[in-house]
Amino acid sequence: MKARIAIFASGAGTNAENLISYFRTSDVAQVDLVLTNKKEAGVLEKAKALEVPTYVFSKQDLNSSDAVLQTLKDFNIDWIVLAGFLLKVPESLIDAYPYRIINIHPALLPKYGGKGMYGQHVHRAVLEAGERETGISIHFVNEHYDQGAMIAQHKVNLGDEETAESIAAKVHALEYKWFPPIVEETISKNN
Repeated sequence: MKARIAIFASGAGTNAENLISYFRTSDVAQVDLVLTNKKEAGVLEKAKALEVPTYVFSKQDLNSSDAVLQTLKDFNIDWIVLAGFLLKVPESLIDAYPYRIINIHPALLPKYGGKGMYGQHVHRAVLEAGERETGISIHFVNEHYDQGAMIAQHKVNLGDEETAESIAAKVHALEYKWFPPIVEETISKNN
């Protein structure tokens, strides 16, 4: 039986869309639910277009009630994948899904991780530090931002004329290529 994935996202949803499409042909897992903390998030339209149910919740729902956990149970969710989700995952969810919550970070952790380090903030920091490479880190989620056990990292070289936008494009290409198959492999090994 296929594992059931819920994707948490806060933004446009390009990685969520890529994951949904990828898992349509997987024998390992399928995406059955998309959750977001922003009622105007682009991920809602992408999920709707791909006929995946959605659930919008507040920060209070996430941290102070069982609403989100109950929704995951109602959909029989086995795994959670964070795809541009900006809120800290509460311990109640981590306890309910130990080593079953996977995140992607747009840098080579432990560099450029932690609270407030997401999206363009990360790419600007990489640029300002004069890094010669960056990449993606795919890891399990624990109670600390970007400190869970590492699953995989993939790197890309940076040239002399980079901008935050060009770095973002290179990192996004890595995300598109590697995130779905690594999630699939991780679920396959641990299901």
